[in-house]
Order: sequence, then structure tokens, then C-alpha cells
Amino acid sequence: MKTIKEDVTAQIVEKKSKFIANIFYVSSEEEAQQKLLMVKKQYHDARHNCYAYRIQKNEETVEKSSDDGEPSGTAGAPMLNLLVKEEMINILVIVTRYFGGILLGTGGLVRAYTEATKEALQNAIIVSEEPGLELKAILPYQDFERFKHYCQTNKINIIESNFSNEVCCIIEISLYEKRKIIDEIEEKQFNIQNLEIVKEKNIRK
Repeated sequence: MKTIKEDVTAQIVEKKSKFIANIFYVSSEEEAQQKLLMVKKQYHDARHNCYAYRIQKNEETVEKSSDDGEPSGTAGAPMLNLLVKEEMINILVIVTRYFGGILLGTGGLVRAYTEATKEALQNAIIVSEEPGLELKAILPYQDFERFKHYCQTNKINIIESNFSNEVCCIIEISLYEKRKIIDEIEEKQFNIQNLEIVKEKNIRK
């Protein structure tokens, strides 16, 4: 599965109309709605805020689009079609239009909204996304640097580290990496005293 590493924006001008494309990583429909409200507030004086999203929900991909007042099928649907074609998931595209006074026609609108979305995708860093876990690892101080080096080498993200009598690390890890790290523990590469699943989540790499 493909998605974006971080949020991106792009802008095009078509016959004096300005199209601003914002692309967000989202993992739920609720998060998509929050981003949409944020953009509508930011561009409160714009005529249209059209959007499309694809979100992975269990084994299903949820898709939705909106023309937000543009002629039916000229904005949201072409944007969604592009996301489907590029096989992108957990992604929200919002294209804001400031009307420039010249009508574009249905074909012109389809091209403009598609081009704005393409431009933003070209600015994005595309990464893969796979099922994974958030884990809590507890280990002694003397093993922390070795564990940190292992995570860096294997591109495992340490979300946070807390230090008290022991070190408590919260990490993001794929299912394959979980099996691998358990093998490392069994081979005594480092001494993790406790490895606990915090939650299941998709991991971007």
C-alpha cells in the first residue's frame, strides 16, 4: 500500500482561477473531516473546497469525494480517480478554488482539479504502509544505546523514551520486525525485560 510521508501543498492557476491543493495523511474519516474543517476555515473566502479521500478501514477501503458546488463530476470524482489510479490510501486531497472571473467549462474544471492534485502528489514523498504495532519496550540503561542503534539500523521509529529506574521506549514496528526483534531478544543481543503491545496501527516507511 502507498501513502504520503507528510502533508504537502501545491498551487496552479488556470485562466485566472487559483487552485490550491492540500494533501493530508489521514487514518480515519473523522480525521478527514477535521482537516476539511481546518482548510475551510483557513480559506473561508474561497468559493469551493472540493475533496476526495481513500482510507483503509480493516479490510475495506472507504472512498468519498465532493464537488462542493462545482458542476457534478468535475472536481471530487477526478481527484478520487487519480488517487485510485496511483493506488494511494489513507490520504485526503482538498483543492480550494478562488474564482478568477472566467468560466472554465466542465472539461476545463476536470483538467484543473486533476492537475492541481497531480502537482501536489509530485511534491509528496511517497512511502509504503503496512500493518504493524505500537510496542512498549522496557530495558535496563546499559542496553539502551545498543537498542537505539538497532532501531536506527532497522528503520524502527522510537516515538518516545522515558527514563526512571529503567528505560521505557514506545516504538512503531511492522509485524515482520516484531518477529525479528523477538529473535534478537532470544539471542541475547539486548536485554528487553518486557515487550508489550500498546495498539495495532499501520506503519509508514
